[in-house]
Amino acid sequence: MSEAVCPYTLDPQGTDTHGETKQLREQGPIARVELPDGVLAWSVHDYAIAREMMGNQELFSKNPRRNWPDYINGKISNGWPLITWAAMDTMATQDGADHARLRKLLLKAFTQRRVDSMKPYIEATVTELLDKLEANYSGEPIDLKGHFHMELPTRLMCDLFGVPEDRREKVLEGGHKNIDTRISAEVAENNLEQWQIAISELVQYKRENPGDDLTTGMIAAMDEDGSRLSDSEMIGTLHLLLGAGSETLVNALAHASVELMCNRELLAKVKAGEISWEDVFEETLRVESPVAHLPFRFATDDVEIGGVKIAKGDVILIDFAGVGRDPAVHGETADDFDALREEKTHLSFGHGVHFCLGSRLAKSAWMSGIPTLFERFPDIELAIERDELVGQGSFVVNGHATIPVHPYGAPERKA
Repeated sequence: MSEAVCPYTLDPQGTDTHGETKQLREQGPIARVELPDGVLAWSVHDYAIAREMMGNQELFSKNPRRNWPDYINGKISNGWPLITWAAMDTMATQDGADHARLRKLLLKAFTQRRVDSMKPYIEATVTELLDKLEANYSGEPIDLKGHFHMELPTRLMCDLFGVPEDRREKVLEGGHKNIDTRISAEVAENNLEQWQIAISELVQYKRENPGDDLTTGMIAAMDEDGSRLSDSEMIGTLHLLLGAGSETLVNALAHASVELMCNRELLAKVKAGEISWEDVFEETLRVESPVAHLPFRFATDDVEIGGVKIAKGDVILIDFAGVGRDPAVHGETADDFDALREEKTHLSFGHGVHFCLGSRLAKSAWMSGIPTLFERFPDIELAIERDELVGQGSFVVNGHATIPVHPYGAPERKA
C-alpha cells in the first residue's frame, strides 16, 4: 500500500480536464491532489472504486460538519474558494436518516409523471429560446451557450421553484460562482453571504406570495412539522437544486451540441435513425461528464482502497470526467465518442442514495432541446476550431466558457 504520493495541483482554470485525469492515472486508481490554499485531497477516477465509495455512506460520508476535522476546527476559512461546498446545509452534505428525510420531501417533485406533464412546457421553452437565438443573430458569431444552453436549464429550474423574474439573477449568482475555482478569498467570502441572503429573501417572498411551485411546497412541509426541514436546510437545499440543477444540464447540452456540430457523420446517422438520440445522450454523459471533480466526501475511518491508505477525515473528490473514461471499463477507445458502443456505463448522475433527483427532468430537457436545435438549424457550426474552445475556469465542472456559432453555417462558405 502507498501511504504518501506527491500531490498533483488541480488547475483552477480547468484548462484541460481530461489531460489532467491522464496524469492522475499515473498515480493509480486514486491520486493525491492539492486544492486551493494547499488543502490536500484524494481524487478517484476509477469507475469501480468510485461506485463503491458512492454506495458506502457509512465509510465515505458527505457530511463535513461531522467528518472533516479541519472544517470543524475552523482551519477552513470562509474565504476558501470551495467553501460553499462544505458550508451549505443540504441533502448533498447529509447522510443516513437526515439525508433520507430531506430527499423524501423532494422526491414527489421529480417523479416520471410530473416530468412527463412538463414536456409541453419544455418544448415551448425550447422553441421560444431558439426563436430568440435566430432573432439575435446578425451574421456575427453568437454564443450558443449563453443564448440556449444556459437559458434552458435556468429557466426550467426557476419556473419549477417559482423564482420571480426580478429575483433570478441574484438567486442564481451564487451557483455560478460556486463552481469557479479561480475566485479570490474576498469573492468567496462575499459569495457565501450573498447566496444565503438571496435564498432567504426568496423564501420570505414565497411565504408572502405562495404559488404552485416547489419552494411553496417546501415551505408548507417545513411549517407542517418544523423538525422536518430547518431554515438552514431550506436555504441550502434551494441553493443546491437551483445551482446544480442548471449548471450540470448546461454542460450536457453544450457537449452534445459541440460533438454533433463537429461530427457531421454522427449527426447524419442520428437523423437517418441509425443512431438514437438516447444513445447520443448517454454517450455524452459518459465521455464528457458535465461534472469534473465533485466536492466532497470524507473518510469516516482509516481505510485501504485502490492501493492507498486513506486516513480518517481525509477529503475525497470523485473525478466524474475521468470515471466515464475509465479504460478498465471502456478499453482503449475510452476517450472516443462512439454512440454505437454497447457499453456506455457512467456515473454522471451519481450512484446510491445520492443519485441525482433531477435526472429524469434533465434527460427530458435534453431530449427536447438537442433534437430541436439541429432540426431548426441543420447547418449550425462552430465559428472557431474545436480546440480553440476555452474552459470555463473550474476543475469542479467540465464545460466551455462560450461556444460561438453560426446558426446557418459560416457566412464565407455560403457566399
